[in-house]
Amino acid sequence: MTATGETGASEGETAPHEAGAAARRPGGGGFIELDGVEKVFDVRRRTGFMRRERREVRAVDALSFSVARGEMVGYIGPNGAGKSTTIKMLTGILTPSAGRLRVAGIDPARERTRLARRIGVVFGQRTTLWWDLPLIDSYRLMRRMYRIEEARYAHNLDRLVELLDLGALLDVPVRQLSLGQRMRGDIAAALLHDPEVLYLDEPTIGLDVVSKAKVREFLRDVNAERGTTVLLTTHDLQDIEQLCSRVMVIDHGRLVYDGTLTGLHEAGGSERVLVVDLERELPPIDVPFARVDRVDGPRQWLAFPAGMSAAGLVARIAADFPLADLSVREPDIEAVIARMYAGRAQDAEAPPSLS
Repeated sequence: MTATGETGASEGETAPHEAGAAARRPGGGGFIELDGVEKVFDVRRRTGFMRRERREVRAVDALSFSVARGEMVGYIGPNGAGKSTTIKMLTGILTPSAGRLRVAGIDPARERTRLARRIGVVFGQRTTLWWDLPLIDSYRLMRRMYRIEEARYAHNLDRLVELLDLGALLDVPVRQLSLGQRMRGDIAAALLHDPEVLYLDEPTIGLDVVSKAKVREFLRDVNAERGTTVLLTTHDLQDIEQLCSRVMVIDHGRLVYDGTLTGLHEAGGSERVLVVDLERELPPIDVPFARVDRVDGPRQWLAFPAGMSAAGLVARIAADFPLADLSVREPDIEAVIARMYAGRAQDAEAPPSLS
């Protein structure tokens, strides 16, 4: 298994943002447990002829959290925040510099081979499939690698091929697959051996709307039917919204939020944007709970709280204005985190209350 490099995360300055979060901390019997995990890299750079400067980069800094068996958790943050570094340690690819880490009671760094039989991994930017072989040959090789019984392999393969619509792709070399087709192929490969834990790093990258919907529905079914524990990293907040009841956010090597997606939007004060195309140019639309952020001819951009449903807003606009088309744009995760930090900085600078 391979992954893209990235710096990591840790327990941050803010406390978890929902009741019951303490039960998910280490010591609470979690299926995945991290307690004070750190990862430090030595980085060397040339500073002159025959001179090099050495410095330490703390990728993961005292990261502590717990995930229960069967839980489906979103693990998000900006590029370079540490998502992939954390997953590499959870799979045994990287060894922590300090702290305690267990997956299903197993130390990944010490018993990587034993753990591999119980986990599945999908990295959106890399593939576990053999590039020049037909897709079906990769699956056959994996059956031997994981020593999957023939009947179990045939049953799992048939189900995965049907649910992920891979029938027409089995005899196609992996290098000829589109990114979306390869992603579906990688997801099937990760689940052939019935893993108890599934790590997904950007699983819907490159997929069209229809394919994304199929993959999300499939992941919901896998979680519900098999009780598979899922840790999902993504930049698409719709993945989190539709799949996960809990979300953890890391940034600059720290865990800065642990709670619901609604709570995250509230903590960051984030906004969604309703792009409204009217049949003709009109003055800015005036509706409750929304503000016009921009107007360009008959097109208007209305910002509204991310935690609020768009249905009522759309109904109000459709009833009172000549609507031609509309779309909803989700907040960018980097913007959500930036707003969260800005709010915390303002709170820190505010003078103490005299009440």
